[in-house]
Amino acid sequence: MKNVDDLIDSAAELADRGLSKGEIADELNVSRETASWLVERSGAGAAAKTVSSPSPTTSGPDDIHVDWSAVGRDSKRLSHVGTAMADMLAKHGEDVDLTIGIEKAGAPLATVVARELDTDLGTYAPRKHQWEEGDMEDLGGTFSRNFAQIRDRECYVVDDTITSGTTMRETVEAIRDNGGEPVACIVLADKQGIDDIEGVPVYSLLNVISVAED
Repeated sequence: MKNVDDLIDSAAELADRGLSKGEIADELNVSRETASWLVERSGAGAAAKTVSSPSPTTSGPDDIHVDWSAVGRDSKRLSHVGTAMADMLAKHGEDVDLTIGIEKAGAPLATVVARELDTDLGTYAPRKHQWEEGDMEDLGGTFSRNFAQIRDRECYVVDDTITSGTTMRETVEAIRDNGGEPVACIVLADKQGIDDIEGVPVYSLLNVISVAED
């Protein structure tokens, strides 16, 4: 994607396919607020009926779009990037035997990390995937039963991007609620420059920093 108009078109396509705004945020690697803004400007789906959409040229949210599809669409590139992520986590020792990938995009990266570090693999679907509008407090995330379960184990947590830190924080808390202990988190790109979440260190291959005057 080259510009905001491309993002708006992509948001419209995803909304027309029935994805929630939370899922659209995940697919486009933007915040929920940005996903809402993009869908509203596109006039897609229910937004066309309920929102009087301003012109796409209206100033949007303060956000950064991260497009890593050049890596994600090629298994060899994905493997190399996942290996680099595993290398950054390796210093935490050999006691960790479970890697949790945050769905959707974190799962393939976590698969490579788990292979490189010889751990079991689990996945977590965050509550934002169900989100459309308003508060997320009544929504809940889930660990997939098709993969390894927490079972009081130490874990690594893998995702593609940190936008606000909400999803990573939710995952850390969910692991602890299920008796596990997150040891370290890693992402491809961190938009916030977060060093730790709930006392768990956070690593990233890239820190993305917006430079602007107030």
